[in-house]
Amino acid sequence: MATETSQGRGSCANLTSDKGWHRTFDDPILLPDGGELRTLRDAGNYIAGLPKREHDTFAWRAVIEALMLVVEHGGDTMLPRIGVVRALYPGGTVPTPRKKRAKKFRIVE
Repeated sequence: MATETSQGRGSCANLTSDKGWHRTFDDPILLPDGGELRTLRDAGNYIAGLPKREHDTFAWRAVIEALMLVVEHGGDTMLPRIGVVRALYPGGTVPTPRKKRAKKFRIVE
């Protein structure tokens, strides 16, 4: 059953959205305790769980604004990701995620 939308007949524009808390970061953000943040919701929950004194710093307030901007209006998740990483690691030493080694394949002819 197709419905008429402003996007045209049968458009799925309303089903997939580039807005909302469910969106994932391109790469997970590694936390100092070993955990990781994969979605905008994870980042929001992490920030909400911070002590008020830390939560109210300029760096975290900037992250909150970037998160809200991307959640409400869409756009790239890179801006809030960069903000979270900079707020978590102000000295600039960011742990790199472990990557799985590529499997070696042999071509048989």
